[in-house]
Parts: sequence; C-alpha cells; structure tokens
Amino acid sequence: MAEITATAVGKLRAMTNAGFMDCKKALTETGGDLEAAVDVLRKKGVASAAKKAGRSANEGVIAHYISPDSKSGTLVEVNCETDFVAKNETFREFCNQVAKALVKSPDTEIEEMRAAQVAKIGENIQIGRRTRMDVSGTGMIAAYIHTGAKIGVLVEVGANNASSIGDEQFAGLVKDITLQIAAANPVAVRRDEIDPAIVRKEKEIAEDQARGKPPQAIAKIIEGKLAKYYQNTCLEDQGFIRQNGEVTVKEHIASVGKEMGDEFVVRRFLRFQIGEGEQE
Repeated sequence: MAEITATAVGKLRAMTNAGFMDCKKALTETGGDLEAAVDVLRKKGVASAAKKAGRSANEGVIAHYISPDSKSGTLVEVNCETDFVAKNETFREFCNQVAKALVKSPDTEIEEMRAAQVAKIGENIQIGRRTRMDVSGTGMIAAYIHTGAKIGVLVEVGANNASSIGDEQFAGLVKDITLQIAAANPVAVRRDEIDPAIVRKEKEIAEDQARGKPPQAIAKIIEGKLAKYYQNTCLEDQGFIRQNGEVTVKEHIASVGKEMGDEFVVRRFLRFQIGEGEQE
C-alpha cells in the first residue's frame, strides 16, 4: 500500500477544502491517487469543489494586444522570479511588446527580446502560454486584464450585422462579457462544449449523493445538481454578474441583441491566470 504523506494530504485539502482525516482516509482508499480521492470526497459530500492541482508558484503577468480594427488579438503569460519585477514598469512594457509582436506576426522570433530583457532586469524570464485569435466572419476580438495583471481574458463575439461592430452598446456588451469570464471563471461557452466524460462523472457523483432518497425525488435531485454544475462552468448558464445574477449571460446577450436588432454569440474565449500553465 502506498504511503500517505502529509504533503499528499495537504495537497488534497487544498484541492477540496475537506478535513484532514477525510483527506487521509480518501487517499488511503484510493492508494494515494489524488484525482480518485477528490471523487471519493465529493461523493461523500465533504469536498466543496475540485481545484486545479500543481499550480506553479512563479510570478509574472498576463499581457494582451488587440489590433486597431479589433479583428485580431493575443494573450500571453510572461513569467519572472519575483513579484517585485512583475510590478516593474519596464517589465510590463516588455510583456506588452511581446503581445503586440505576436499579433503583427504570429511567427515572430521573441527569444532575442526575452534574452535582452533577462540581461536588463537580472531575473529569469520565460514566455509561457500564448494564443492568438482572429475574427471568423462578422464580429470582434476583445481582451480584459484584471487589476494586477494576474488574470487575462481574450474573447471572440460574433454578430450578424456589420453595423453593430462599431456601436458603443455592442462594445459595452463585449466588455461586460470579458469581465464576467474574468470573475466567474467558466470553462466553456455552452453545455455541448463540456467533455461528455466529465458530465457522466458529475452525474455519477450526483447519483451517489442522492442514494437513499425517495425514488421519485432522485431524478429531480440529479437534474438539479447537473443544472448547478452547468451554472458554474458554462458561460451562457451563469448568472450575469452586472445584474446580480437575476438573468443568465445568455439571456442578457439576447436582450441586448433584440434592442439593437441583431443577434450576438460568444464564439470562444480563453482565460489565463498566472501559475496555471506550464512554462515553455
């Protein structure tokens, strides 16, 4: 049997917010398998949520650049050694220049830029995750960097009418969508984008939690728990934060579209947070 270390127990506690003994028992039951232990705790109802394990402790910032016509944009994670450097204006400007260079030419060689910055600042600097989005059809690319530059969002929102793209109301809607993604951290735009295997696992957990309830209540319990899961993970199902969750994001988008005589859709998004990705 695998030895259950205090480090493993501590990691599981950080992932689930469950108690020490519950975590130790779950790890013992699963032979030290962290992911399986998370499922055990969730089935027992003692885990509030599964958090991402193994987040890097590296410092850094998320930077972005959007082309003047809002047709292209980049989001990039740049890591450094200390928070002091992450807050340095010279370092921030370097990060912005990297993002801009990647919009102008995705194949831009940035190693020379990185090496020069290392020599200038005196810390190890790594260019981590990076992504570029280009509009497909009618729409716009937008970005939002949260205060402190530890969280960044890149999104593509489509429209039917080209005239909507330059409208202030549409621009306001897109900005609100980026703020929603930054704050509520969805993992997909809509339900059909969630991996079916993950949905099956959520259903199994709901079934285990409903065990022992009256048969006529079990289906409703499972349906309710799945709905709650989608409200947490799917952008369209989330309560719209700017209206205190009184309407869903999907309903708000439809409402603005109706006012403008158009139809809008979030085609895709990315949300970067410092430490979530592996460095290259």
